[in-house]
Parts: sequence; structure tokens; C-alpha cells
Amino acid sequence: MSLEVPGTTGDASGELSRSRRIGVLFICSMSVLIVSLDITIVNIALPSIGRDFHASLSGLQWTIDAYTLVLASLLMLSGSTADRLGRRRTFIVGLSIFVVGSLLCSLAPSLGALVVFRMLQAVGGSMLNPVAMSIITNTFTDMKERAQAIGIWAAVVGVSMALGPVVGGVLVDSVGWRSIFWINIPVGVAAMVLAMRYVPESKSLVARRVDIRGQSLVIIVLATLTFGIIQAPSYGWTSATTLGVLGVSLVAVVALILWEHRVFEPLIDMRFFRSAPFSTATLIAVTSFAALGGFLFLNTLYLQDVRGLSPVGAGLDTLPMAAMTFFIPPFSGWVVGHKGARIPLAIGGLGILGGCVVLTRVSVTTPFTLLFVAYAVFGIGFGFVNAPITSAAVSGMPRAQAGVASAIASTSRQIGSTLGVAVVGALVSSKLGMSSPHAFAMAMRAGWWVLAGCGTAVLVLGLAGTTKWAYVTATHTANALNPEYLEGRQS
Repeated sequence: MSLEVPGTTGDASGELSRSRRIGVLFICSMSVLIVSLDITIVNIALPSIGRDFHASLSGLQWTIDAYTLVLASLLMLSGSTADRLGRRRTFIVGLSIFVVGSLLCSLAPSLGALVVFRMLQAVGGSMLNPVAMSIITNTFTDMKERAQAIGIWAAVVGVSMALGPVVGGVLVDSVGWRSIFWINIPVGVAAMVLAMRYVPESKSLVARRVDIRGQSLVIIVLATLTFGIIQAPSYGWTSATTLGVLGVSLVAVVALILWEHRVFEPLIDMRFFRSAPFSTATLIAVTSFAALGGFLFLNTLYLQDVRGLSPVGAGLDTLPMAAMTFFIPPFSGWVVGHKGARIPLAIGGLGILGGCVVLTRVSVTTPFTLLFVAYAVFGIGFGFVNAPITSAAVSGMPRAQAGVASAIASTSRQIGSTLGVAVVGALVSSKLGMSSPHAFAMAMRAGWWVLAGCGTAVLVLGLAGTTKWAYVTATHTANALNPEYLEGRQS
């Protein structure tokens, strides 16, 4: 029994032909394309933006993290809102806001304005990723078909994030950094038109209340944590400001956990985390996307500021990673559907670890051949990780909660990206005043070791979350959740 509204507002796969289902997947992938592309495409433009606005490193970090921070803060709210008010409706509204935000970013007169407009973009983007995943989940109900669809969706996420530096480099060199925001507009408008015509509406029959206090605590946690890490090099790690801000973040985490256990309809249903596959998938999402966010940020600085490449040259050098993140995810999705998540997660962790370990030895004279090998190995690792994360996040969960479950996974990705940029940026910022590229390259090594640690975490968590014991916890969690929602429907 399902908690979806019947007919055109639920069980979409029961009425849609295979070609229509593929069309829905294509439309959802278009939205994911522009949201994910926007996370990485800005990286390659950072030096140009910094020169135009005379920005510090922390200012450039905020250009990236303001976007991912708002995404992370609002994804769960958007997921539950879509379950309540309608997934297609939320999806279209999100596209509209994202397009307007992109236009404003291209017209920003200052760095402060650009950061604000990036936050507006992210408000719209928060309505796209989890809602698109929820639409896919409710469209593809066959487990193997869903796993393959998720693999394709993951491929779009991976390739858009990896191709961002390539596309951005070409645009920055040929037109200017403002053009990186223009490409969102036609894709977003096309996705809106197609969604209105072809995507069926779906929503949960049991409406969920908005957890205002929980949402507020999530924003406080992420904002204070990010601010504390990014600004610590300026204020000092042991300064009263840094310790005070990080202390507020810790208190807010405790308050959030206590509140979410008490409220009847929480923003984050803590019972989801009783499932070991779900919990480990959440942590894997944080660590793997921290590795990707930090990887792209460090590479932008290394290739342009240390090796002296142009934006397009720096973007083209990341093509080995882009190729792997394009070809690997569909295969990873197939493996998940037929063999389970253990093998893809193990390969993913080893790939991220191996690629970053090689990069801990980079210098001003490192052969580009070695860099390409490291980029390809990293791309293979990241390409294998995304599909099992998403599959674990939604498997076994009530379909009425598909938006919330997938939003938690999407939130974890953005938290990871935010922290990856914040941490590695903080580690190297104190060395940016040095005139020697050699000293700059040496300063980056600590960041690469942190990202190698993220790969190790992916490997360990992936193995732990795919044991027999872990799957037993997933079954118990699903059994504990489903009767409650079924009872809610009957009442």
C-alpha cells in the first residue's frame, strides 16, 4: 500500500509508458545539470572574479560556499514541501527562482551582491535536486529499473560537476566570467516548459507540517560552522570570535537532535538513521563531496596560480576526471541494481584515496601526465560513489517520505561540498601572501592529505554499511516506519 495520491498524482509508473518515463528522467536530469554545474563552474572563474572585485581568499570561498550553504540548509524543507504541496509544482517554482537568480548573478555590481544573488540561486536550486530525485523514485518503481535510472541521474550530477571547470574556462576566456551564469537561463526555461507538459504531479496523501524550529536550527548549525572555518585564518583559530561561533554551532547541533526527537513531524526523522545503510550513505555523501569540493577548489588555485595556466587550460586539464565521472556512474548504477552497493563503494573509496595521495606530492614541476593519472583515478572513485549513495538513501523508506529521504542525501552532498571548500581553503589561506609558487604548492599538501582521509572514510563506511547486520537494521527501520504511515493513510 502506498501513500501516494492515486492517478496522475501518484504511482506514476503505473500509467506512464517507458518512453514517457525516460522523458521524465531527461527533464529531471536537465534541472540537476544546471544546479550541479553551477557548483563547479564558478570555481574556474574565481581568479577572474577576484581580480574584478579585488576579493580576498575568504571572499572567493564565500562565492562558492554561499551557494552550497543555502542549498544544504533548505533541501530538506524543500523535499518535505514537495511531498506536501506537489512535486511538479515545487519543481517548476524552483526552476523559475534559479533562472532569475542566475540572471542577477550575471549583472552583479560587487562581490557582496554576487554572494547575495548566489544565495537566491540556491533557494531555487534547493527545490530541484531532492524533488527531481523524488519524482524519479515515484516514476521508476521497479528496483532494477530505478537503480539504472539513478545511475543515469548520478552520471549527470557527476559530469556536470566535473565539466564545470571545462565549460567555465572556455566561457571566461572567450566572453568573461559573467557568461558562466547565462547558460542556466535557456536550459532552465526549457526544463520548465517540458515539466509543465510531461511531468505528472505527485505528492504524499498525508500532509506534513513545516518544522520551523528544526529548519532554523539547521541554518544556524551550517552557517556558524562554515563561517567559523572560513574566517578562522583571519580571526585566529583560538580567538574568542572563532571559538564562540563554533560553540554556537555545537550547541545548535545538540538542540537540533533533542528537538527532532520530540517534535511529532520533524524536519529530519532521526529514526531514518537507525538504518545502517542510510546512516553510512549519509556520511559517505558528506565525505565524498567534501573530497570533490576541495579537489576542484585546490586544482583551480594550483593550475592557475602555481602552474600559470589560463582558465580554459586549467579546465581542459580536468578532462580525465570529467570523462570518468561521465562513463562510470551508469555502470555503477547497473552494479548496484544487480550486485549491491558494496563493490561500487569500495572502488569509490579506493579511487578517491589513491588520486588524492598522488596529489599530495605535487609541485611546480610535477609532470602533467602524472596529474592526468591522478585526476582519472579520482574521477573513477567519485564516479562509483554517487549511485549507491542515492540508492541507499531511498531504499526501504516509505514512498510518501521519498522527498525527505532523498533530500537528506542531497543535503549531505552540499554539506560535504561546503566543508571541503571551507577546510582546504582555511589550510592554505595563510600561505597565499607568499610570492613563491613553490611555497604555495607545498601549502596545499595538507589539504590533499585531508581529502585523502575523506577517501579512506568512504572506503571504511562503504564496507561497514553493506554487511548483513547493516541490511538487518534497514529492514527493521522500514518495518518500524511503514506501519505508522499506512495507519496514517487509513485514518
